Amino acid sequence: MKANSSDVAKAGLGLLKRLAKDTRELRLPPDEGAASPTARVLPLSIVRVKRGYLERITHQLNGSYHHGWYDACAVMMRRLVETLIIEVFEEQGMPEKIQTESGDYMQLKGLIGCAIGEPAWNLGRVTKHALTEIKKLGDNSAHGRRFTAHRGDIDNMKTDFRVAVQELVNLSGLG
Repeated sequence: MKANSSDVAKAGLGLLKRLAKDTRELRLPPDEGAASPTARVLPLSIVRVKRGYLERITHQLNGSYHHGWYDACAVMMRRLVETLIIEVFEEQGMPEKIQTESGDYMQLKGLIGCAIGEPAWNLGRVTKHALTEIKKLGDNSAHGRRFTAHRGDIDNMKTDFRVAVQELVNLSGLG
């Protein structure tokens, strides 16, 4: 008996549906996240250090930029800066300078104020300015009800962001 083209198409469609269902788990990104296909915001070489989580944050910020998710990118930029400031204070043996009375780390505004005001480091002018601008953009992206970041918001900060991250990585002893 000869199958007609309609039967063949139905059988093929059924096979494709079963294949899609059977391979769904294989198509998910890895548990710890996927590597970014590009590094348009921050070169991975800057954070390829002893802390794998810094690389994962960088993959997330670069990946979100690559996909046009600029609010996510801004929030991850903010998170990387916050994490690096804490790393610097810990490496320099001064974590108490950025801790509250209960032992928690300060919010980013306080962290930036302490980092900028730390005379032993003498942060560069670009870094000082970048820290406050990254915080502002990240805060707007995370909390601004009517704000959505655009590519230009990130593009305008890329160089200063890289300078700040490099300086913090070097001060943290990780670079």
